[in-house]
Amino acid sequence: MITPLDLTDRTLAERLLAIQHAAYAVEAELIGFDGIPPLQEDLAGLMQSTEHWLGRYDGSTLVGAVAYEFPDDATVEISRLIVDPAHARRGHGRALLDHLDQLEPRPVSQVSTGSANTPAVNLYKSRGYTETGRLEVAPGIYITQFSRGS
Repeated sequence: MITPLDLTDRTLAERLLAIQHAAYAVEAELIGFDGIPPLQEDLAGLMQSTEHWLGRYDGSTLVGAVAYEFPDDATVEISRLIVDPAHARRGHGRALLDHLDQLEPRPVSQVSTGSANTPAVNLYKSRGYTETGRLEVAPGIYITQFSRGS
């Protein structure tokens, strides 16, 4: 089940933060950099997020989420895609992205991830995203930007 998330619900936000920290710890290991902002975020910061959130549940357990924003009328920008590592490789991330595509069918979709995060890079490429740029965020650490659509 995928549903919008209300981050003013403290219990839900605590679970989401635990998933976020676990998921970004895996990415930090993959890319060799632990300065990823969501890895440092605290509960208050998460609960103040202005992003839109969808959560994926396995039964009653939140196992993943996608956060997104609308930089303009034609674009949806995926700002975070997180899956609890204990539930990884089961299609939860893909299901969240598919649901977002149906819910917010915009001409352009954008996302970025650590260039060395091969699982995420492969997921985005398999969904029709193409690389549009790379940014060096720390010495030798790169973020790849992707776009799909017009």
